[in-house]
Amino acid sequence: MPARPSDALTTAVPVEGPRASGPSDLYVLAVDGDASWMHPLAIDGTVVVGRAPDCQLVVRDSSVSRHHARIETTAGRAVVIDLGSQNGTLVNNHRVARHELVRGDVIAIGTVILVFHGPSAAAPAISLVTAVELRASLARELERVVHYGRELAVVHVTAERGERAELEAALAPELRRLDLIAWSGPREVELLLPEAGREHVEALIERTLAALPGARLGYALSPVDGCDGDALLGGARAAAAATAPGTAAGIATTMRVLALGDREVVIADPAMARVYALVERLAAAELPVLVTGETGTGKELIAAALHHLSPRRARPRVAINCAALPDTLVESELFGHERGAFSGAATAKPGIFEQAHGGTVFLDEIGELSLHVQAKLLRALETRRVVRLGDVRELEVDFRLISATNRDLKAQVAQGLFRQDLYYRLGGATVWLPPLRDRPREIPILAHRFVAEAAAQARRAPLALTTDALQRLATHPWPGNVRELKHVCDYLVATTTGAVIQEWEVEDVLAASGEPTPPPVAPPPRAEAAAFRPLAEEVEDLERTRIGEALRATGGNQTRAARLIAMPLRTFLTKLKRYDLA
Repeated sequence: MPARPSDALTTAVPVEGPRASGPSDLYVLAVDGDASWMHPLAIDGTVVVGRAPDCQLVVRDSSVSRHHARIETTAGRAVVIDLGSQNGTLVNNHRVARHELVRGDVIAIGTVILVFHGPSAAAPAISLVTAVELRASLARELERVVHYGRELAVVHVTAERGERAELEAALAPELRRLDLIAWSGPREVELLLPEAGREHVEALIERTLAALPGARLGYALSPVDGCDGDALLGGARAAAAATAPGTAAGIATTMRVLALGDREVVIADPAMARVYALVERLAAAELPVLVTGETGTGKELIAAALHHLSPRRARPRVAINCAALPDTLVESELFGHERGAFSGAATAKPGIFEQAHGGTVFLDEIGELSLHVQAKLLRALETRRVVRLGDVRELEVDFRLISATNRDLKAQVAQGLFRQDLYYRLGGATVWLPPLRDRPREIPILAHRFVAEAAAQARRAPLALTTDALQRLATHPWPGNVRELKHVCDYLVATTTGAVIQEWEVEDVLAASGEPTPPPVAPPPRAEAAAFRPLAEEVEDLERTRIGEALRATGGNQTRAARLIAMPLRTFLTKLKRYDLA
């Protein structure tokens, strides 16, 4: 792919057409140069990618055509269409003219990478012959997995040679009448195997490799590897791509573990793989980096990676949570103080910029800083000098700044709550982290690791998770993201008395994490029966009241308000509009 020109820049304009109801419905994760961000897609609409200024996604890269490609969405389903570009449009490393997108597909247009996220396929009652139809059947079968405790497997086969008829003839004897097969490339097929466990899949793989020497096979099992169809298919495809000819590999082999000192990061989702590839590039630079995303998505790990992969790794990394400090102490913690600078300052103390000299400063929840402190932080960034409280001398400091927030800083700038000049200084490069619910491939992997770590810390024998327990974890929306999943796993290990964690134990922990149910109201006397209203109206009144109370309690922070009442954020936002509370 041609080298990115030094003045390359990607911009976006509003998407035409009605948008999906929430950020998790329909979008692409865009990774370009120094930044990653979410670009929403309309339920029905068009996004043109190219260099021309009238494109919805403008890419200033000489390798990209003026009107390079088009992403069309119809009823929430998306296709990417190459518009006769000179250098082509790649989907999962294959050049395409037109390709129906499924969750996890990676689109390469010049230097820009777009990772598609959309709803799982619906289940139309049509003949099962195409890749889209196989996904529809997979969606139906996964309902059986979730609700009835069944099993299934998906297998991706990449053959080295042979025509379609030959490959079908080789595979046909290995498949049962209920199994489905669909072509996904010139020599690539996907198999859906309902009611198939590990033993069945291993036997099928052995016979298939005997019939197709040199083939590469990847497989995924549900619910062990998750209950999301696109994640299972994408994981099987990635496993087949990563294994050697004549061998097979499971979805777990696509996991990458990145060591960050005494910590490890698990990377399994394609979107997160792209994010960490961006992080590895940014680590070598000196740009300030702004990390955004929901609470608990792993922003602190991104900051750790940026430091440990950088030339500053041998110097200190000092972190501070701006939301955890009262206003009276923030300046002292950031810039330090002299003895007697204020009541209680018995000794002089260096601030975190001095402590991190030569290294990295990480400011978490930077959106919580007051405007006064923001002004002093901006000066420190511009001059590389700080002044301790109670002193007039300027001290030179050498640091790289990484900041993080779950707030919309652009909106705060518009409201006068955050300085625009500081916002632009912080965002020399930006990294947006998808929520855990959009990374379903990682949920079972992380759950197993968190349980193993908690058991080791508690000096217990290793614990196993039943398939039913994994199903329950896979279908939870995880409003608290990775942090919530870790807390749930830690609690399960602490409270489980047996050697296996059961589904009912997971259900109890997830239920206990919500707000307590209000006590029932005593029924009125029979003579007042006329005062009854339809139950649905009473439920709506209660929802409206509780949502309003949660918003007031959190100062209008919608994410925290949704957590207070244990309601998924997407549902919370929908009800805000419904009850006109926005």
